[in-house]
Amino acid sequence: MAAAASPFYFSSLIDSRKLKIGLIGAGWYGMVDMNAAFKVGGVEVIAVCDVDSEHLKSSADELEKLQGTRPKVFKYYKELLDMKGLEAVFICTPPHWHSLQFIAACEKGLDIYCEKPMAYDIQEGLAMISAAKKAGNIVQIGFQRRNSLAYKKAKELIENGTIGKVNQVGVQIHYKPDLLDNTIQSPPASLDWEEWCGPAPKLDYRPNIGHKAWRLEKEFGNGHLVDWGIHNIDTIRQIMGEGMPLGFYTMGGITELKGKITTPDMLTSNMAFRKAPVIWQHRLWGTGDVNKEFNNGIFFYGEKATMFASEAKLVIINADKEGKREDLSIPTASSQELHVGKFLEAVRTKDKKLINCTPDDAFKSTATVQLAMISYYTGTLVKWDEAKNIIVDNPAASGLLKREYRGSLKHP
Repeated sequence: MAAAASPFYFSSLIDSRKLKIGLIGAGWYGMVDMNAAFKVGGVEVIAVCDVDSEHLKSSADELEKLQGTRPKVFKYYKELLDMKGLEAVFICTPPHWHSLQFIAACEKGLDIYCEKPMAYDIQEGLAMISAAKKAGNIVQIGFQRRNSLAYKKAKELIENGTIGKVNQVGVQIHYKPDLLDNTIQSPPASLDWEEWCGPAPKLDYRPNIGHKAWRLEKEFGNGHLVDWGIHNIDTIRQIMGEGMPLGFYTMGGITELKGKITTPDMLTSNMAFRKAPVIWQHRLWGTGDVNKEFNNGIFFYGEKATMFASEAKLVIINADKEGKREDLSIPTASSQELHVGKFLEAVRTKDKKLINCTPDDAFKSTATVQLAMISYYTGTLVKWDEAKNIIVDNPAASGLLKREYRGSLKHP
């Protein structure tokens, strides 16, 4: 398992012909993905796109140092997609842009690595699935934690009965965000704020909602559960072999961070998965969990033991009187490189079996957290029909499955 986690595992991919890739969204995480691609090897970034000229220049400078050639730079993603010789694109923009860029890349027949969450709203996600099926292209969605050896071990222990039947799952990520200036001001001269907002509402610019700070803004990132918690929800689905929940009931609010963010700083969501109910919670203030060791991870409550799973560690506490505890350290050397590497190998070999996060499956994790937030926004029980992809008997909630686009942009 350790050998499989090494970046050198992909050395067999590299041949004399480098894959020609493009990057849409050249900020922080776009360059995380590009650095992972270079560690895997066998690639050349021939084009970069961003609506912030400073991001565009700095990323092009860095890529030139990494590969020896300077990629062409574009402000608009459609111009990048028209570039001859392009084989695959990485979509690393905020999620309110994912759908339009993804569908346009599908229409060009390009292979796609798209960051999570897959889409901003549920109807976008369904449109992306349809576009990928029509194109028949290679698509990987960026749930890189699927490569965690600790989570794979957790799945094995549950399946072999080590902790007994799992009757309930608890999951949480408590943390204190570092918030930026929240006063309304002019955007930096380098940033085209109109284009950055795109199909989303154009809000007055503040540093606290721009670039990677958008995550706790309702109109862009839709909050902590959708942005970060989605990884742990996806992990639960993989470990438990679950589809989507039958229903959701979510409560919370903005308490300590009122006036600073527009999504809940505390949240509890009950998700009615079929095999075991899941309870999500987060607090962005205070101590988080009583024991900070457990601030980020998943509790599997079994008949014989409770298992806490995090990305690199498992803790098993037996249900007997002694409550014996066993700690297992299981780090994964390079989950990002593994995930990107599987995509690049699939592109090179045209083998879709190498992909471990397809649009269909990524949609289920993305829609799960979106539906949990719809329950919060409406204050209602949300029942989901997974076969039909509809909310049952709840017009207020159903109205939030799709957000109208701004200006001339059309929702797919």
